Amino acid sequence: MANTAQSKKRARQAETHRQRNASYRAMFRTSLKKVLAAISAGNKDEATTAYKAAVSVIDKSSNKGLIHKNKAARYKNRLNTRIHAM
Repeated sequence: MANTAQSKKRARQAETHRQRNASYRAMFRTSLKKVLAAISAGNKDEATTAYKAAVSVIDKSSNKGLIHKNKAARYKNRLNTRIHAM
């Protein structure tokens, strides 16, 4: 339990950041699933459109520190490779 004013404020901030990060993480995962669903359905146009939207979300997640920049690059590369293999 937070006792000092500073620790109470940090607890409030931590909860706000946790909720915000959970929202960004969910958006990140959803965008990946949309691309993978389009790829598995064999729809290249839809996969390309979903990929472009996912790249934006992946980059935002990386810039916000939610995921590492190398992980973001790896996701983008693997998705792009799968789309081009269609």
